[in-house]
Amino acid sequence: MLPDTHTQRVLVLASQKGMLRASDLDAIDAPRVVLTRLTAAGLLEKIGRGLYRLTDSNGSEFESLVTVATKVPQAVFCLLTALQFHELTTQLPRQVWIAMPRGSHAPRFDHPPIKMVQFTGDAYTAGVEEIERDGVKLRVYGIAKTVADCFKHRNKIGLDVALEALKDARARNKASVDDIWRYAKICRVANVMRPYLESVA
Repeated sequence: MLPDTHTQRVLVLASQKGMLRASDLDAIDAPRVVLTRLTAAGLLEKIGRGLYRLTDSNGSEFESLVTVATKVPQAVFCLLTALQFHELTTQLPRQVWIAMPRGSHAPRFDHPPIKMVQFTGDAYTAGVEEIERDGVKLRVYGIAKTVADCFKHRNKIGLDVALEALKDARARNKASVDDIWRYAKICRVANVMRPYLESVA
C-alpha cells in the first residue's frame, strides 16, 4: 500500500492544476500507480491518454482547449478555434485547430479531435497571447493575427469565414487596421488582404 501522503499530494496537485498529466507526478515524487488507484476509487477520472482530473470538477466550456494545452504546451490555438475563443465567428468548429512549428508530428488524442496546421518562423511565434482558463495557460493567437491567418489559410477554412472575421473584428473595434496589416505582412498575405482592408478601413 502506498503512503497516503502520495494520495494527498496528487489530489492537491489535481485541484491546483485542473488537469493532471501522468508526468506531473514526477515533480512531487509520487509513483504513477497512484493515478490508477485514485481513478479506481472514483476520486480521479481519466479523460484521455495520460490525462486526469478530479471527478467532481465540472468541465467548463474551455475543457477541450485545456485538455490540448495540458498535453501539448507548445500548441497555439489558431484559425476557427481562435475565432471562437475571441467570439468572432458564428461557426462551431468540430475540431480544435492548433498551430505547431513546421516539422512537428500531429499529437494523438482520443478526444477532442485535432486539426494541426504547421506554421514557420514569425508566423508561428508572432501574436501569441497567453490566457489562463481553469488554472491552465492557453496559448492563442490574438485577434489581428487570427484574421491574417484566416486569409493565409482561406483554402482550408473558406474565404467567407476570413471576410466575416475581418468585418467583425473591425465593426466591433477588436483590432485596428494597422495591427491587422502588420500581421498580414508577417503572414505574407498583404497583397491578398489589401482590397478587403481598404473596404473596411
